[in-house]
Amino acid sequence: MRGDKTIQEIAARHKVHPNQVSAWKQRGVEGLREVFSKGAERSRGDPEAEVRDLHAKVGELTVERDFLAKGLK
Repeated sequence: MRGDKTIQEIAARHKVHPNQVSAWKQRGVEGLREVFSKGAERSRGDPEAEVRDLHAKVGELTVERDFLAKGLK
């Protein structure tokens, strides 16, 4: 992504086809856009509401785990 090596050099080093390297690079760039856009949205949200949501999810997962653990015994 930095551009210090050619696609052919990267492909040879990792023993893959150059098209695969191009696809990885494209997915990486798209993924970075998504990561940074979600980060911006998250920073604008209410942190207390996010904590409440996470606590609710933890409680839900704990109940599911306990239920499944009882079923395995």
